[in-house]
Amino acid sequence: MGIGLSLLLVAAGAILIWAVNVTVSGVDLTTVGWILFIVGIAGALLSAIFWSSWGGVHRGETVVDDRY
Repeated sequence: MGIGLSLLLVAAGAILIWAVNVTVSGVDLTTVGWILFIVGIAGALLSAIFWSSWGGVHRGETVVDDRY
């Protein structure tokens, strides 16, 4: 899951939690919103953690051999 999809899930979850006041039989939209919100935050955190290992951020030095 990328950072874009994570932000989309967070936004959709926040809308369902705080902006929608509709009753649907058989589905609690607030619970669905919280699930989307939490999954989105977890996905964003995991994307940020693994970003450095996928080549997005380089923390080491580059060694160049100029003998040739």
